[in-house]
Amino acid sequence: MTSDTTTRRAGESPWRVMGQRPDLPRYIAQLWQRRHFITAEARAKAFSGNRDMLLGNLWLVGVPILQGLAYYLIFGLILNTSRGIENFTGFLLVGVFMFRFTTASMQQGITVMSQNKGLTGAFAFPRAAVPLSALLRETLSMLPVLATLALLLLAVPPGTRVTWTWLLFPLVFALQVLFNAGITMYTARLGSALPDLRHVVAFVARLWFYMSGVFFSIERFVSEGVWLSVLRANPLYLVLDMSRDLLLYDTIPTQESWSFLCLWAFLTPVLGFWYFWQGEETYGQH
Repeated sequence: MTSDTTTRRAGESPWRVMGQRPDLPRYIAQLWQRRHFITAEARAKAFSGNRDMLLGNLWLVGVPILQGLAYYLIFGLILNTSRGIENFTGFLLVGVFMFRFTTASMQQGITVMSQNKGLTGAFAFPRAAVPLSALLRETLSMLPVLATLALLLLAVPPGTRVTWTWLLFPLVFALQVLFNAGITMYTARLGSALPDLRHVVAFVARLWFYMSGVFFSIERFVSEGVWLSVLRANPLYLVLDMSRDLLLYDTIPTQESWSFLCLWAFLTPVLGFWYFWQGEETYGQH
């Protein structure tokens, strides 16, 4: 009796169907086996996006700096939203740099499956490797941006100083990465089914921008009630507020803030991964 016959009698196909969705534990195991590919692919592409531009990867930090300068001129000087905010320059820099990381991951997710349609249509592998590689690519690209942010916080008046609370900032960043993983998974599946959603994502990102207090203090405009609770539960508001506490104000965020951000950082990637896995058989078919 041949091995093929034995396999068929066991109720299993000797051939793996392209794009077939395995059960979740096997899917995770297959994804783990390809971790080296995900890492290598992300590292190869992390700093190649601006390769053809004159200033190259300087735009990784140049774009958020220019955005911060524009917001400072309009909202800090002209509209005076800086009133009552200690170290508004640092407040604004943290807001722009950290917020941009999440929106960049979200926008990568919405296009990543269509950009890799040839790969997903030709090879059998867990498709979650594609958005995870995109997330890792954005995370690696963020490292020099964070280094630049630290230098600007120290150098740009009124400036700040390095304190022991800076040691807790990598934990906030790690929680943001986990949250971004879930967002990338959600948008990857949605973008695969409806590529035009990239226009909706741009609108959502702009709305989210204003709801997160990037360049103004939310408490200045909403001092109490349900809306204040809703805005404070916003994961990006938590990331920005906690980062500012640690980097600017030598303050440990409240236990409530840590709890809410940890909840977002746990639930979002778990549910996002499950949602993406549910659509496994559809990727590369359109």
